[in-house]
Amino acid sequence: MPPAQAPVPVPASRDTPAFVPTPATIVPPPASQVVTAAEPAPEPSRQGWLNRLRTGLKKTGSGIQAVFVNAQIDDELYEQLEEALLMADTGIPAAEHILQDLKDRVWRHSATTPQAVRALLVDAVAEVLKPLEKPLEIGRHTPTVIMVAGVNGAGKTTSIGKLTKHLANEGCTVLLAAADTFRAAAREQLAIWADRNLVEIVSQAGGDPSAVAFDAVNAGKARGKDVVLVDTAGRLPTQLHLMDELKKIKRVIGKADTGPADGVAAPHEVLLVIDGNTGQNALAQVKAFDDALGLTGLVVTKLDGTAKGGVLCAIARWGEERARTKPGTAPVPVYFIGVGEKLEDLETFDAREFAQALVG
Repeated sequence: MPPAQAPVPVPASRDTPAFVPTPATIVPPPASQVVTAAEPAPEPSRQGWLNRLRTGLKKTGSGIQAVFVNAQIDDELYEQLEEALLMADTGIPAAEHILQDLKDRVWRHSATTPQAVRALLVDAVAEVLKPLEKPLEIGRHTPTVIMVAGVNGAGKTTSIGKLTKHLANEGCTVLLAAADTFRAAAREQLAIWADRNLVEIVSQAGGDPSAVAFDAVNAGKARGKDVVLVDTAGRLPTQLHLMDELKKIKRVIGKADTGPADGVAAPHEVLLVIDGNTGQNALAQVKAFDDALGLTGLVVTKLDGTAKGGVLCAIARWGEERARTKPGTAPVPVYFIGVGEKLEDLETFDAREFAQALVG
């Protein structure tokens, strides 16, 4: 396979391959330690994705764009823009930060037209979102165990299917674990995705979810899989006894794979799938699941036709505050975003692309 633009470094003590599904700006390791990813999608393909993203965020973007129609650069413009940002569910902290940054940029660049101000707004939003931009790293651990959580209806199992396709396209071998034994059709739904993607699945009728996850991790190790994706039952953060079950699954996965000499036990990634249509409620879910599980990444779905796409700004500002108040933590990155039901409608998150689609 042709070399990736920037592979992920692998510790010299490990001889496992490194694999990154997406290009990243990081220091490359020695070539002998890396199994390279496929070339990035050609520009027309990425442009097609950006067009779909803009269409998905049309309701959000139209509210912001309307502020700049026949506008004067004055206090009224900023007041209307603040209202538009809040309507897009950026939240008060993010809206205030973006506006202050925008005012500073307008002053520094001596911007005098609405078009120039809107371009500077893209820059301000992109800077807020930048901490969420991080590639999903595969290959530092073999297998890389990814536990996926989310509330009912967020699109969790469908996102797992799309993520499986994404990883398989990049050359990863994937094993699915049907640890959502709570919902009647969950196993069948995941089995359909396994069949579509031609990957193996570990499943038990009515089995204990922790036991399914345990067996899947051991199977992944025995079969030399690159990735084990563990589907879990949908949970509301307020259902404490059910959240405790998720904690148990995470503990049991850790017992199945205690990690190498570096002591890093599985799961190596804990992802939360959130519905972009839920606005500030999505932020509440991120906070609750992070407290319970210690999230390492997000997948944001259903950004098509929503007027609440600004919630990623709210998540970014919360992440910055979390990093300041909890030593050793960092903002929870958004690995993927989805704008539709098709396999190609799940893509890696790019802060500037999202800002352009959001502002228009």
